Amino acid sequence: MTHDDTPAPAPEYRQGPVLLRRDQIPATTSDQRLLSTGGGASWLHDDPWRVMRIQSEFVEGFGALAEVGPAVSVFGSARTTPDDPYYTLARDVARGLVEAGYAVITGGGPGIMEAANRGAAEADGLSIGLGIELPFEQGMNRWVDLGVNFRYFFARKTMFVKYSEGFVVLPGGFGTFDELFEALTLVQTHKVTGFPIVLVGGDYWTGLLSWLRETVHPAGMIAAADVDLLQVATTAEDAVDIVVRRNVELRAREQAAAQAAERDQRAAEGDALAGGGW
Repeated sequence: MTHDDTPAPAPEYRQGPVLLRRDQIPATTSDQRLLSTGGGASWLHDDPWRVMRIQSEFVEGFGALAEVGPAVSVFGSARTTPDDPYYTLARDVARGLVEAGYAVITGGGPGIMEAANRGAAEADGLSIGLGIELPFEQGMNRWVDLGVNFRYFFARKTMFVKYSEGFVVLPGGFGTFDELFEALTLVQTHKVTGFPIVLVGGDYWTGLLSWLRETVHPAGMIAAADVDLLQVATTAEDAVDIVVRRNVELRAREQAAAQAAERDQRAAEGDALAGGGW
């Protein structure tokens, strides 16, 4: 029951455009069914159709986000309450990002995600939420202006990386760590064009950074430069400043590399002409 004795709303579960409640909520998620190894040869009949559904998620996501412009993703715990200082910090970060010309993308849920969407909306910026099908889904928070719900984590993760020019990571749990290390791995391995990754939250990240520097690097598992891919900010202003400055540096580096490649190409063509190769 709610505070005015009216029945509480039934839990909701979304499968793409379909809304389910009460006994219609399935026992497993789309990801669980996709990755299940049981069922004998039934996958021969199920998986080809599932591919079409996966394709539709990419098409819908690309279509919805194609024109959002420069954007930054903000990650953090869904468990953070509005009276937590980190909630206020996330709200301030999002406001600063909007003022710097960015849209704000989150997972669309509660906690830090809600705070960032709220900060973006209150600053009259574009507030985006990329939701995911979960057994105990809490729905898209009310501060999302543009929301896209996904069945599959990998489709959703692609949207975060494709449409973000940086990641700001506030304190969170496994889901936050997952997003953080995926972004870090993509940059480290040069699978994507570099983008800033900023850790915000004071002492929260100290243990992780110390472990990377004092255990992982000495063991030869990463290079010293890999740790430097993580930037640390103590205030919202610092976080926004790092994103802006780093993106300016990266774009200038990309432009210089493109110009150098063009000069090399022209020089090669000139050498070919001079040598009678054409």
